[in-house]
Order: sequence, then C-alpha cells, then structure tokens
Amino acid sequence: MKKLFFLLLAIALPVMASAQIRFGYFSYDAVLKSMADYQLAQRSVADLRLKYDEEMKRAEKEFNVKYEEFLDDQRNLVPSILRKRQSELQEMMEKNVAFKKDAQQLLQQAETDAYAPVKRKLDEAVAKVGREHGYAFVLNTDGDACPYVNPDMGEDATEAIKAAVK
Repeated sequence: MKKLFFLLLAIALPVMASAQIRFGYFSYDAVLKSMADYQLAQRSVADLRLKYDEEMKRAEKEFNVKYEEFLDDQRNLVPSILRKRQSELQEMMEKNVAFKKDAQQLLQQAETDAYAPVKRKLDEAVAKVGREHGYAFVLNTDGDACPYVNPDMGEDATEAIKAAVK
C-alpha cells in the first residue's frame, strides 16, 4: 500500500507542479529589430562604419599612388633614396594595417555601446511583462534554444513585450 501511495505521489507531484507554473516565450531578435531605438542605433553604427570605410579607402588610394610613383621612379633613384622611399612605403602600409585593426575594434565597441541601452530597455520590458502576466520565466525562442514550446502550457508574450517597449 505504501509503495502504491508513493508511486501515485511521484506521478502526481510533477503534474501538479507543472499546472501551477506559467511561462511566456518570444523571439528576442524579432522584438529587438522591431524597436525604433534599434533602428536608430543601427543607422548610427552604419554611418560610423561608412566613415571608417571611406577613410580606409582614402588611405589605400594614397598608398597605391605612392607605390606606383615608387615603381616608376625606382630605376632612377640612388640607393639611399630608394631605401628611404621603401621605408616610407613600409611605414605607410603598417599605419594602414594598424588603422584597419583599430577601426574594427572601435566599430565593435561603438556597436556594443549603441545597442546596450536598447537591449536594456527590452530586458526591462520582458521583466515587466513577466511580472504583469505572472510568468515564472520568459523563454527566448531564438537560435534553436527552445525548439518546442507547448502553447497549452506557455503563452506567446511577443506582442505584449512589443507593446511594452514602445
């Protein structure tokens, strides 16, 4: 009799526990990309990227012009001037490579900085909707992190979260 009681209890506890837990789910990326603040941050980062790209193209063009001049003149240069020009070209190339590396790091940091307040706002909206709807947790369905959600047990919170971030 005790074994039967414990068996029924072991079966009933998870069923009773799951009936009490409510959760929400949504696509973080879909809501993030629908936010006006995200669009502004994206434009800001794109503008900055364009400026860096233009500067890199300008520096590359300047290097190419100097290199072509060097190739045209190298036969007529004395060895000391030839070495000087080679070293100038080498220095110019190293500066361009360093600038490109720095630009990539600066762009990455600018992107992180631009999106941080937008993501913070979205996280706050998720927490607010979670509290208001009495969810135990809110799942992010992006990236196959949650390949299946039973809609009878959970609730799609996407629209509520979109409304909360506006």
